[in-house]
Amino acid sequence: MKYQKTNLVFKSIFIGLLLTIVLGLMPATPEEGMFPLSEIHKIDLKKAGLKISPKDLYNPNGVSLIDALVNIGGCTGSFVSSDGLIITNHHCAFGAIAAASTTEKNYLENGFYAKGLEEEIPAQGNFVKITESYEDVSEKVLKSVENITDPVERNRTIGKTMKEIADAANDPQNSITAEVSEMFAGKTYVLFRYLTLRDVRLVFAPPQSIGNFGGETDNWVWPRHTGDFSFMRAYVGPDGKSAPYSKDNVPFHPKKHLKVNPNGVKEGDFTFILGYPGRTYRHRPSQYLEYQKEFLLPFTSELYEYAINTTLEAAKNDPELKLKSASRVKGLANTEKNFKGKIQGLKRINIIEQKQNEEKELQKFIDSKPELKNKYGNVLNDIKENYDRMFKFAEAQLWLRNVNGFSTPLQMASFITGYATEKEKPDAERMNAYMDKNINSTLGRLNYLKANYHKEIEKKILSKMLNDAIAQKDGEKVTAVTNFVSSGKDLNDFVDNTVYGSKIMDDAYFKELTTKSLSELKALNDPLINFALELREQNEKISLTSEEVEGNLNKLFAQLIDAKMEWKKTNFIPDANSTLRLTYGYIKGYNPQDAVYYSPITTLNGVIEKSLSGEADFVIPAKLKELYDKKDFGRYADKKTKEMPVAILYNMDTTGGNSGSPIMDAYGNLIGVNFDRAFEATINDFAWNESYSRSIGVDIRYVLWVTEKIGGATHIIKELGL
Repeated sequence: MKYQKTNLVFKSIFIGLLLTIVLGLMPATPEEGMFPLSEIHKIDLKKAGLKISPKDLYNPNGVSLIDALVNIGGCTGSFVSSDGLIITNHHCAFGAIAAASTTEKNYLENGFYAKGLEEEIPAQGNFVKITESYEDVSEKVLKSVENITDPVERNRTIGKTMKEIADAANDPQNSITAEVSEMFAGKTYVLFRYLTLRDVRLVFAPPQSIGNFGGETDNWVWPRHTGDFSFMRAYVGPDGKSAPYSKDNVPFHPKKHLKVNPNGVKEGDFTFILGYPGRTYRHRPSQYLEYQKEFLLPFTSELYEYAINTTLEAAKNDPELKLKSASRVKGLANTEKNFKGKIQGLKRINIIEQKQNEEKELQKFIDSKPELKNKYGNVLNDIKENYDRMFKFAEAQLWLRNVNGFSTPLQMASFITGYATEKEKPDAERMNAYMDKNINSTLGRLNYLKANYHKEIEKKILSKMLNDAIAQKDGEKVTAVTNFVSSGKDLNDFVDNTVYGSKIMDDAYFKELTTKSLSELKALNDPLINFALELREQNEKISLTSEEVEGNLNKLFAQLIDAKMEWKKTNFIPDANSTLRLTYGYIKGYNPQDAVYYSPITTLNGVIEKSLSGEADFVIPAKLKELYDKKDFGRYADKKTKEMPVAILYNMDTTGGNSGSPIMDAYGNLIGVNFDRAFEATINDFAWNESYSRSIGVDIRYVLWVTEKIGGATHIIKELGL
């Protein structure tokens, strides 16, 4: 891979006399960067402030800090002891904590603490992946499509080749799973090998009033005062190999674990993060951002907001429902607020217009030379034409993609129609969920949904979605719904009787349906099955068109990157894609608006101040208030201010997936755990800017104080080497 840092500009920053007293001289800052492993050696980290060798971060021929990093449930975590102890975010462990909780043993509300290995409980649904190696396989992938011109076939062949390469690299005997990740669309592909551990257990989680302090009120907001951390532990079989949960398993011994710096940080300190950032889209054209602004972001945020409010209203006097729905509500709320931030950011900083202006300049450059015009002359126009096609079916596609997730009977009917369709294909050609090896786990997930669904909540959300489909004005409509309306049928009757009065929720009937062929299903004339078949037929038609568009764009994006590289005379850092990355920067505040400056470290004083509001999101444990009143901060108080630090702010480049990432100091020691971005930085996925892109972490001193003083988990403090 030949990635180079994009526009790394070191700026001399003059701080006025007053700020010099408070801040000192601020070091230079990177323009942006989520750097792949292959790029780390190209960055002048020593000049930026790193006090150890860059090889201590990543050494392909030896042990380094990346060996302490794990991907856990789509978040990041890090080993902090030789016995497999992992620190990550509370919100990353939230689902496991909720799943282990009951109204009698409510670990969300009261916290969880295992006083010894024997008390640690399974973190349901979690496993960890540790990056073992990577290999550029671009040549193999692209060679497989060099003679293919059909965009759908090309896209499918790329996907098939990626899977074949990964399958060949899997090593079950040594617990190695492999994945091929696309770095630049249609251009570069990398094979990653991961050591995968399947037994993960909860060790310590603070009560929700600390781990989720501020709730959705403070989510994506600075100043922040959330103790968003939890401890888990990875286990293996007695032979040292990955194994599912067993009481005979033993703690995993990682090659490397992080050391904790209990002295914390101050403003201006150099910091870096290693983690698994999810997805960014900074190399996409202006039309991609138009799609986000006009379709995906508003549709999703509005739907999720309605679903959240409907669920909360139903659960307000039902403790069991409140606990059962907590994880789902949190997930929806996190996305909903993030998307609203993106909408605001797109409007506020005019990214679309900036992209359009850049594309005009690029077209001028392409037109300036015959050889460039011959090579790239139609790229931008072809991209626009493909997005114009996508916009026509965008609303219908978004509706079809979401409706099953909010209606259990409809999801079960969709499975039945899908299974009947896929059974007609050879097993190897079926969608993953319908392959013989996966069908039991798919059925297990459906049974879980069925056992936990809430009829009245779902009915309200489905009614809202049906009305939304009826109200769609532009582009392709959801034909199953418009046909339903044109036939004069009553919407409420359809929801009450056709969907939620369906026999599909009966185990015997559902089992019988799984044996039916597609023609037999149609012959049943079951109204819910018929509705699901109509939805499937349209979805398949749209999906085929979408696949053709995506196949075209895959090739065009590669050409666009090539053209921009020739124009800018540089290479670019690939967008984040859930593979291990490095970002670095400094503890630093910012100006969110005129005449307002946010300092980068909050304290326990802010927790107490917010708690006085009496709002539910700001309730605190009695023990926290008691310790605060006594100023009992132990050895974790800031040496200078004598206050208890809580959260820190920094100008590193992060996105989803970086949740739980370790924040490290210049010596590679752990000084915090990343968990969020400031509201202005939700736009990071599309564009990063040093002036407003800020990320948020919990200060390690607060982690240690809560663990020791509130949780009483002194054995964890000892295990951390303190």
